[in-house]
Amino acid sequence: MPDEEIELREALLQAETMFAGRMISLNLDTVRLPNGVETTREVVRHPGAVAIVALKDDQILLVRQYRYPIDQITLEIPAGKLDEGETPLVCAERELREETGYGGKLTFVGKFYSTPGYSDEIMHLFMAKDLVWNPLSADEDEFLSVVSLPFAEALQQAEKSEFTDAKTILGILMAARIMGK
Repeated sequence: MPDEEIELREALLQAETMFAGRMISLNLDTVRLPNGVETTREVVRHPGAVAIVALKDDQILLVRQYRYPIDQITLEIPAGKLDEGETPLVCAERELREETGYGGKLTFVGKFYSTPGYSDEIMHLFMAKDLVWNPLSADEDEFLSVVSLPFAEALQQAEKSEFTDAKTILGILMAARIMGK
């Protein structure tokens, strides 16, 4: 039977918010499966985020920061959560300036769901070029440092999965494709 003839959607019967924080909420949804069976789904609701591949000459600007959930210091492309009513472009401009101190010409690259098995977080990916120093203050709960790395080296690391952050790997690979590298 061809895939288009198989019903895959689950019907929402009830949504219950179990937790609501400043960044995420957690729902326990009751759904009806295509075969009629009822079950529950735990869903992390997120307002969405941006990530930016920031290029300064032949360098990529990365952010080194501690990530509490995995108890590791990571090296990532700049990123951040959308504020209420904020467009992805405005958010990307703000996050780039807050996290790296630079502003620049932003180009939309694509969007993707970070973990669709349990979260609705959508990530909007941008490339930034023609960077100029134009800093904004970082959020009071953010402690990070900016690392400049040759893009060719970052690409090799992404291809070898040497970064631990998926958006960073994907962002570098997509930027390389656009740049013809």
